Amino acid sequence: MPLRIVVATGSSVPIYRQVVEQVRLAAATGRAKAGDALPSVRTLAEELVVNPNTIAKAYGELVREGIAEAQPGRGVFIAAKRSVYSRAERARRVEGALEEFIHEAVCLGMPEEEIRALFEKRLSRADFKQGEDKP
Repeated sequence: MPLRIVVATGSSVPIYRQVVEQVRLAAATGRAKAGDALPSVRTLAEELVVNPNTIAKAYGELVREGIAEAQPGRGVFIAAKRSVYSRAERARRVEGALEEFIHEAVCLGMPEEEIRALFEKRLSRADFKQGEDKP
């Protein structure tokens, strides 16, 4: 089954970033396997009704991050998994995301117990092997 990418045009997250995050998650969880082709820039841009430069920017970032590899004349493909980041760098990156999450929750007036419960509930729904959320 081909990778399905969906974007929210009204989101505060830029469209190219939404594409990058969805492909990264699919590759990390095995929904997209090494060697799988990503849609062409033109095809995905038409499907999402966005500027092709937006998709090209997303693909460029995926290649820089080592998630994808560009094969001239053939397209862009999911790269073989490799440990790009050290354990310390992974922790630093996740900590930044957690900081943002906690900051937002505190600004919305959520009590600590509610924040913790929300995090635990969402974590329990994650299926780290298949890349799909449990119902």
